[in-house]
Amino acid sequence: MTHHDTFAAQHVPGDPIVLFNIWDAGSAATLTKAGASALATGSWGVAAAQGYRDGETLPLDSLLHTIARIKAVSDLPLSVDIEGGYAVDPAGVAATVTAVQEAGAIGINFEDRIVGGKGLHPVDAHAARIAAARHAAGAAFFINARCDIFFDGSDTDTQRNNVDQALARASAYKDAGASGLFVPGLNDPDLVKTLCRDSPLPVNVMLADPADIAPMANCGVARISFGPNPYIAAMQHLTQAFKALSATSKNTT
Repeated sequence: MTHHDTFAAQHVPGDPIVLFNIWDAGSAATLTKAGASALATGSWGVAAAQGYRDGETLPLDSLLHTIARIKAVSDLPLSVDIEGGYAVDPAGVAATVTAVQEAGAIGINFEDRIVGGKGLHPVDAHAARIAAARHAAGAAFFINARCDIFFDGSDTDTQRNNVDQALARASAYKDAGASGLFVPGLNDPDLVKTLCRDSPLPVNVMLADPADIAPMANCGVARISFGPNPYIAAMQHLTQAFKALSATSKNTT
């Protein structure tokens, strides 16, 4: 099996692949040694590790260099968060996907949020962007279509309506060539269960607490990721360790 086939086969509803997101070659090497079966970057952590904000402020060349360095230390399947594809037009998205694939990725997260603007791309427009990504990458490439609709309101009625809209987008995205549906911001078990039951694509949720893995698996999700949380936890540990050290020495800098 190819790396892509191995990775795709791990997306099993009810028995999800769990991806503890990395941000550089060092974190990739660490998780590889720890026994991870696949790797996935999170854009927030990758950008922050190099002193940038999330939202495609990290230059694409820097992202490609990060991918290459990760692949230099690990042969595991690698999915890369490309945010909005570093382009609006389908041709620009295709160029980004080609570059990311050539750098060593076997899949991407690709969001429908308008980076640097407000709201989401219209369904048809984003479906065309996904279709361009699929055409550029070929069949052996996992396109995880991120739908950012669940960041719009947190009350139950709004989220129920958002599930319906996400399902409509999932159908269009699947027809365009998407491999999976990523729904950060949705964590209500009943709504996750509904989405997993009706989605034509395997569903990916984002968690902060590992204790939530089993409950989300029971809802039928096929993929669980942690977004920026591993990077944030690592930086918090670094901060706390330094403060503890500096409390014992006046010369710590």
